[in-house]
Amino acid sequence: MDLLLLHPPATKPAEPPLGLAVLAGHLRSQGFTVAAIDANLQAYLYLLDPERAAAAAGAQPATAVRRALGQCERSLQLLRSPAGVASFPRYATAVRHLQTLLELYTGADERLNFGDYDHRRLSPFVPADLARCAKGEVPTLFAGYFREQLLPEIARHRPRCIALSINYRHQLLPAFELAGLLARAFPEIPLIAGGGMLTSWREVLRHLELHLLPFRHIVFGPGEGPLAQLLRAGGAAPYFLDGTTTCHTADFADFPLCDYLSPLPVLPVSASRGCYWGRCRFCPEASSPTHAYSAVAAGAFPELLLRLAAETGVRRFHLTDNAIPVATLRALAARADDLQQLRWHGFVRFERALLDGELVRGLARSGCTLLQLGLESGSQAVLERMGKGTSLVDVAAILAQLKAAGIASYVYVMLGTPGESPEEMAATEDFLLRHADEIGFLNLALMNLPRDSDLASAAAPLLDEAAPLGLYRSLGDADRSAARRALTRLQQLPEIRTILQRTPPYFTSNHAFFFPPSGQS
Repeated sequence: MDLLLLHPPATKPAEPPLGLAVLAGHLRSQGFTVAAIDANLQAYLYLLDPERAAAAAGAQPATAVRRALGQCERSLQLLRSPAGVASFPRYATAVRHLQTLLELYTGADERLNFGDYDHRRLSPFVPADLARCAKGEVPTLFAGYFREQLLPEIARHRPRCIALSINYRHQLLPAFELAGLLARAFPEIPLIAGGGMLTSWREVLRHLELHLLPFRHIVFGPGEGPLAQLLRAGGAAPYFLDGTTTCHTADFADFPLCDYLSPLPVLPVSASRGCYWGRCRFCPEASSPTHAYSAVAAGAFPELLLRLAAETGVRRFHLTDNAIPVATLRALAARADDLQQLRWHGFVRFERALLDGELVRGLARSGCTLLQLGLESGSQAVLERMGKGTSLVDVAAILAQLKAAGIASYVYVMLGTPGESPEEMAATEDFLLRHADEIGFLNLALMNLPRDSDLASAAAPLLDEAAPLGLYRSLGDADRSAARRALTRLQQLPEIRTILQRTPPYFTSNHAFFFPPSGQS
């Protein structure tokens, strides 16, 4: 085998990793033999094995743990069955039972839920801490799975190269631990790392001339080209490699679609990479984009969904674009009659095109059940400082159009942007209250300011000066405290609390479209 692709924990085990599926599809089309393992899914199922969880619980578990152990198999079955969408309370109870079992493994220093992993003594942004994980000095709670299940499986494959795809900060510490284990078990196999998380470090790694051991190569940007280059060259290449070639055709053959924790199988797919807007001053896609923008021809995208549905039998799709291009939305609406048996959701901007009721109704007929939209603020002045390019007048009308068409909205808001006044935060509260009936789901957060954002003061320090790989800059204690108070107040308002309580626990937007608000489907 030429290459083994690995998706390390921890991310939400709700759908297969699109990045690995795209890489596998592209490299196979080039004649390479490739296999992909979703080590994230395997790790969660390893930890949630009823016998293993019972052993971790000990002889006298607490009442909640004893109840969760008794419901473990039924909870796993419910979350992987259409019955899981019949009752939101039953679904939420099953998720919380499983979360109780995950907490059996965490101890004093680690925290794990469905998608998030943190270590209280180690930072994923400190190179020395990554090195400690790679050397095996500080094992994570995934070490048992890595040693007992994953390494024997890799030994059976015996690939020429192994590549780890690391896209989120919660994967970093486990990924480096896994890399260290691989390097010691298979010293002759070159290890390659890539993915969005490492690409966000491109400038700082090069500036510091920092090599991340035990990796032989680091790939920035799309991995299709560099991986093919490495396989052809037998590993003779620079340490840092930049990718430019993008591919949108995915091969999901290696992934056990019915094993994911999703009431019905969902496939991730993208119509574009990068962001076609790319001007939001708070967003890394404006200051240091992971990918240059590229898109599938709009007219070809409905055919891509239909082909994947025919090949896999899956009828539900998560469009993972930063923002689905307007041309793609129009193409989907135009093919509504062909797509009506499918269901899909994803991120869009509050584009004026969505003021067109006929287009929105066409999207609903094409299978759109939920759209995720970044409102960010209910203050027009804040939106203009951010470079959002949206109008609150349009936002209000679009929310009404979506609700009328039966498309749920999942709205994202953040407080604490640089210079945001109490009056501007109050304007956000007022906007949300006025449109609460039109908002299906709501994500409220404090702003994290990317390190390269031009919203940051030139003198603003990194959020953690001891972590040179950190992604964010400090906003100052005063700004943060005011924003935190405003956020707490928002969360306590009855109208807002009602919206927040609809959110699927832990799986949030990955499962929200299974549970549309009353009156929307």
